[in-house]
Amino acid sequence: MGVWNPWRGCKKCSEGCLHCYIHKGDLKRGINTNNIIKTDDFYKPIIKQKNGEYKMKSGLIYLCFSSDFLIEEADIWRDECWKMIKERSDCTFLFLTKRINRFMECIPNDWNDGYDNVVVSCTVENQRNADYKLKIFSSLPIKHKLITAQPLIEKINIEEYLDGIESVIVGGESDKFARVLDYDWVIDIKDQCIRKNVNFTFRQCGTHFIKDKKLYTLQKKDLCKQARLANIDYKKTCD
Repeated sequence: MGVWNPWRGCKKCSEGCLHCYIHKGDLKRGINTNNIIKTDDFYKPIIKQKNGEYKMKSGLIYLCFSSDFLIEEADIWRDECWKMIKERSDCTFLFLTKRINRFMECIPNDWNDGYDNVVVSCTVENQRNADYKLKIFSSLPIKHKLITAQPLIEKINIEEYLDGIESVIVGGESDKFARVLDYDWVIDIKDQCIRKNVNFTFRQCGTHFIKDKKLYTLQKKDLCKQARLANIDYKKTCD
């Protein structure tokens, strides 16, 4: 697994952005997150060693986790990134986006029905955004689709949008002032995934977490651990 952040900085665009980790980290460092700038890693995928081999190893690459790959300010740079992604067919590039409505404006001319080595995860946090974004997502020419419901801030029904989805990832919000995550909402999404035979992963609890009608406050270091201990992930059965 590798990470490639060709640019950094982001702008809040939905309810899920309220306690964004990018903004919180930048605030501590005195950085203005609203400035979207290219990073020194822009050409990371195609940099080679003296022996001619790529420095960035083959495998899964998390793309643009310090921004949004479809953010408007990066339109002038994205075509160059697509060329590098196409060149590195030995890598699988995964990015999350809250701007799935911009997808068709942001793809390369030779996209057709999608690149084999690109995985797109549409992020949603409430029913309003799920209905708006996942309806768009369902119609897009993407070969590998994920849904990330994190931070999940209310109970949502996404079952009608699960056709063609490879996996759903659910998690709570990590912040002192985080909105509550109710375990019943997590189980409900898992049940939807089981009915549609879609992979399901419970990635992390929320800082404020309700289970069996009892409210817990968890430390950040324990959020993923407690989700794993719940042992509720679902792996799809063979078709």
